[in-house]
Amino acid sequence: CECVCGVCVCILTHHTHTLGRKTYTTRNPATGTMLATTTQGEQEDVDMAVSAARKAFDLWSKLPGHVRARHMYSIARHVQKHMRLFAVLESMDNGKPIRESRDADVPLVARHMYHHSGWAQLMNTEMEGWDPIGVVGAIVPWNFPLMLMAWKVCPALAMGNTVVLKPATYTRLSALLFAEVCTEAGLPPGVFNVVTGNGAFGSLLAGHDDVDKVAFTGSTEVGQLLRRLTAGSGKRLSLELGGKSPFVVFDSADLDSAVEGVVDAIWFNQGQV
Repeated sequence: CECVCGVCVCILTHHTHTLGRKTYTTRNPATGTMLATTTQGEQEDVDMAVSAARKAFDLWSKLPGHVRARHMYSIARHVQKHMRLFAVLESMDNGKPIRESRDADVPLVARHMYHHSGWAQLMNTEMEGWDPIGVVGAIVPWNFPLMLMAWKVCPALAMGNTVVLKPATYTRLSALLFAEVCTEAGLPPGVFNVVTGNGAFGSLLAGHDDVDKVAFTGSTEVGQLLRRLTAGSGKRLSLELGGKSPFVVFDSADLDSAVEGVVDAIWFNQGQV
């Protein structure tokens, strides 16, 4: 897979190699084996990605919903085609058991893409009067790299937005592979872009003047930083921040199922739920 063998940033759904950049070496957390070397992006890379997304938005947002749905359906099919590769790469990059990535994370990515392709087709009738926002800057953490990416990317694309994704520093490989798969599936250039960098790099994306919405999952502290950064800018902001498995159990609840849910929420994925 080209995108995990060299230094690259995925812009315009093609790989853009930028000279003179620092690099980051991804290692298998279980063995310490080097998996890939990728770019630590800079402001110029964010500018290129956001510019590509803005240019693509003019076309993507004007496509009929059923055409966007066909593109998303194609992506879902290609994710299923490469499901084993995604699962193995996610486990090697993140360290989670192959059972979880193979049986939960990757199938859910395909299911989310199928589900939101349906919403793309229904947008004009079921969401009349709603318009796409524009360029979405998405920032995701390391605990569910692919699945959290899908939660942000799928609804954004379905409603006619374009996306620039900044994956977590430690788990960037599956996002780069997903960008390759989008190209393979025929997604128009610039609709989905990936930029890679350190933790602070996300602020460059969130603060970019041409980003219309920021979607972030991560720590409360970084969420507060992004709130301050975007205050007064007019940007839309959605934050999924730190918190640990709150449960409200009513008298009518099935207690056995509730307890099972509590246990899963505490211990599944090493508690990173």
